[in-house]
Amino acid sequence: MSQDGQSHDSQARDSQAHGSLAQDRHSHDPAPGTPASQDPASRTPPSSSTSTSTSAPSTHERRLHPFTPLRRAWAPFAVVVGWAVHDPDHAFERLTDLSLLTLLLGLGALIAAAALYGFLSWWYTHFAVTGTELRIRTGLLFRRTAHIRLDRLQAVDVTQPLLARVFGVAKLRLDVVGAEKKDELAYLSEPDARALRAELLARAAGLAPETAHEVGEAPAEHLLRVPPRSLALSLVLSGGTWLALLGALLLPTALWFATHSPWTVLATGVPLLGAAGARSAGRFATEYDWTLASSPDGLRIDHGLLDRAHETVPPGRVQTVRLIEPLLWRRRGWVRVELNVAGSSNSVLVPVAPRPLAEAVVARVLPGVTVPTGFARPPRRARWNTPLWWRGHGLAVTEAVFATRQGLLERTVHLVPHAKVQSVRLNQGPWKRALGLADLSVDTGANKTVTARLREDSQAAALLRDQADRSRTGRRDAGPDRWMTGRGGGEPVTAAEAL
Repeated sequence: MSQDGQSHDSQARDSQAHGSLAQDRHSHDPAPGTPASQDPASRTPPSSSTSTSTSAPSTHERRLHPFTPLRRAWAPFAVVVGWAVHDPDHAFERLTDLSLLTLLLGLGALIAAAALYGFLSWWYTHFAVTGTELRIRTGLLFRRTAHIRLDRLQAVDVTQPLLARVFGVAKLRLDVVGAEKKDELAYLSEPDARALRAELLARAAGLAPETAHEVGEAPAEHLLRVPPRSLALSLVLSGGTWLALLGALLLPTALWFATHSPWTVLATGVPLLGAAGARSAGRFATEYDWTLASSPDGLRIDHGLLDRAHETVPPGRVQTVRLIEPLLWRRRGWVRVELNVAGSSNSVLVPVAPRPLAEAVVARVLPGVTVPTGFARPPRRARWNTPLWWRGHGLAVTEAVFATRQGLLERTVHLVPHAKVQSVRLNQGPWKRALGLADLSVDTGANKTVTARLREDSQAAALLRDQADRSRTGRRDAGPDRWMTGRGGGEPVTAAEAL
């Protein structure tokens, strides 16, 4: 039976919560002998909803690092491997019929084709920063121009895979509101990648375009560093690790009693144990040397054992914050902090930290917000709807946030600033209506829903009305997304004023 009852929407869809990544497929190749900076396709297009220019500086186009062709030269090899995998018998017969000289000549031709493809793909890739957007032109046969509006940037990350670290290069990954996947510039030299990230963040923050490139990387204040020992111990004490190990032991044991075949047990148990170990090892490698710092352009996160990542969480763009406390962490007072940013895939803010330190970080992400300590439980009759687990649900509403708590073994606290609430819903099915209970859900700009379950129906109805008013007030009082832009006239500040 479908749910019925009350359903009220406080639809306050913010135009800044929906995307802006436009693609111009009408680019033209430059005339022979025309410099890249004079290419007609590099000029700012006429007035458009996604690419307008106001006092734009020089739009000189730049190329990627010369290392880039090595990254792209694998495509011809992938074609050959795909053909061999598709028809291995025929491929083996053809290879055995060829002489050694023919094989060497074919390999040489393949290497030459790979080198040519890598070079041409690098040569026909340009990027330029204008006053309002980052423009990326790619394509050898089919031209593609991406116009990325700077005021829609959610985050700019610098990542270095292991091989890139060896060559001293990095790639820039861009999170844009409304884009399903990240755009990236791969590869740039590491200093150039950091300088470009600083310039993009400065312009996204509202600095004047003509001075944004002068700012450089903003100074950072160190907040915390997760010691490798604490990270390893937190993984050992995580419930997911123990559940994976338990499954890797119980399933092979059950198969032994059912089949009495050691090969079946080995074929099942070894992959399960390997998967359990790989999961923990992968998290350890990803979250190794986790460092968090605060700067004018947001919170900076550096982490990684093999692949290093340098991420930035811009202020004002966080939609929801979660504090996760597994059962075996409580004795040590540890929590994990995760967040949701509209249009961004970055989720972990602090992998493990003492609660006071984690709450201090939350206060940096959500200024003026204090994590509530007292959560109102559902009424006792809620046990008829959710036996035992009803005690794990709680609700707290402060002047700054809508906060919920759920879980008995693994407690999770959700914090949603009132200004980030897009809509509010009250859900009440037949059984809950008979018990006088209802669920209250709030939706955020990151397509996430936070639900306060098993509330008194009268309380939920009152909260529905009050939350709609709080959301409108919060959006009215919230600062601008371009956080270095004044609220009065909306004029960008200069680099000297910012520093």
